Amino acid sequence: MPLFRFEHHTERVAPDGVFIGRMAANLFAGAVIIAAALAIGMIGYHATERMDWLDSFLNAAMLLGGMGPVDPLHTTAGKIFAGAYALFCGLLIVLVSGIVLAPVFHRVLHALKVERSTSDN
Repeated sequence: MPLFRFEHHTERVAPDGVFIGRMAANLFAGAVIIAAALAIGMIGYHATERMDWLDSFLNAAMLLGGMGPVDPLHTTAGKIFAGAYALFCGLLIVLVSGIVLAPVFHRVLHALKVERSTSDN
């Protein structure tokens, strides 16, 4: 089942099994993206601040979760990385939320048969 393949508005709403499969696929895709972002953060903290892997994991996970870094940063490279990684994480949460919730939004709109306006205004 391809990711992001939804039925056309002229087709019937997908059966529950197909919907659950879409949700599972999108949740898996979101989890893979989050895991990749966490790995990027861990490698960045390990390389720029010379943190051990556990502290790198903690700082990356806290930033990815929106809580902020735990340990103080001592190097200029570490501060620049943390700022860029924080911006990246903020945008990533929006992206992953959209990916995970896309099947729900599509199903609701399809069930309500919400159509685009065709007015010339």
